[in-house]
Amino acid sequence: MNAFDRDQNADIAVLHYGDGEYTVLRPGRHVLCAVTSQKIPVDTLRYWNPILQEAYAGPAEALQRWKALNP
Repeated sequence: MNAFDRDQNADIAVLHYGDGEYTVLRPGRHVLCAVTSQKIPVDTLRYWNPILQEAYAGPAEALQRWKALNP
């Protein structure tokens, strides 16, 4: 391992999702979408579920997850 090798998980933030806001528990550059596993930069995160504590890449993914949970 050299100075340019980076741990891929080191950039993943840990957040606590609340109603309309989130709290950073461990700083990082991105979180993972619960539906697609896509990396979502923390500064562009707009969709999450505070009950399930999940982040979503966009409204389509949030709706897909809601439909899966509410058949």
